[in-house]
Amino acid sequence: MKVSHANGTRTVEAAGYIFENSGKNAEARYHQLSRLYDANTIRHIERRGIDRGWSCLEVGGGGGSIASWLCLRVGVTGRVLATDIDTRFLRTLSYPNLGVRRHDICCEGLPKQEFDLAHIRLVLMHLADREKAWQQITNALKPGAWVVAEEFDDLSFLPDPYINRSEESLRIGRAFRDVLTSRGVNLRYGRFLPYELQANGFLSVGAEASVSVWNGRSEGTELLKLSCEELREPMIASGLISQEELEADLRRVDEEDYLMPSPMMWTAWGRKPGIHASPPAISDDSIVW
Repeated sequence: MKVSHANGTRTVEAAGYIFENSGKNAEARYHQLSRLYDANTIRHIERRGIDRGWSCLEVGGGGGSIASWLCLRVGVTGRVLATDIDTRFLRTLSYPNLGVRRHDICCEGLPKQEFDLAHIRLVLMHLADREKAWQQITNALKPGAWVVAEEFDDLSFLPDPYINRSEESLRIGRAFRDVLTSRGVNLRYGRFLPYELQANGFLSVGAEASVSVWNGRSEGTELLKLSCEELREPMIASGLISQEELEADLRRVDEEDYLMPSPMMWTAWGRKPGIHASPPAISDDSIVW
């Protein structure tokens, strides 16, 4: 990874997807993501009316926890296609109704009008061509089928000691966000999901956002530590944090009295226009556009 200078500011040049499945912490990161977010993901998918016999698309299947749940939920009469640019974890799953495909959603096609549901989590914010990804997902859905998309908004709810003296704004957070931004990650993308769904022609669009408080030695701070370890070199190269400061901040977020607001996780859903044989989504009190 190269470091360049622009107007005296050090930036890290982009070089592909930042959290690769080949990374030493990838499996542990997926485990923490599953513990933090799978229950909410499943709740939203269930509210779209998923049933046995459905055909489902899992884009960027990662560690495979949601693909596994989908396989069990749709049963032997249904099927699941799980895709990723690196399928090493997906290929360890053994379900008779699971298909696994090495696939780049930005440039490679998918089966047309074959799926009753598509789910994608923490993928779109990393992509250079999100418009193409949305086009691929939309084309893969049957008329009347559902999409559930989940992405972080990592900027709208930052620690602010001016508002709450107990909140700490650590150097590690700024350096982490700087590296992600320099690699093309849209750290606000979750907030735009319902508007993206509308722009791509989806109907019955709704969205919900959630924030938690993470304490030291929790699933959330463990995820943060694993992610920062993965980006240790570019974070130091950014010039925003030294090796010593990074180590000190990693120790701080591991202390029992530490508290931090989590990133805001947005979940948005929408239905492709057309007639669909499956039942409508279960109504809820979430915001609907």
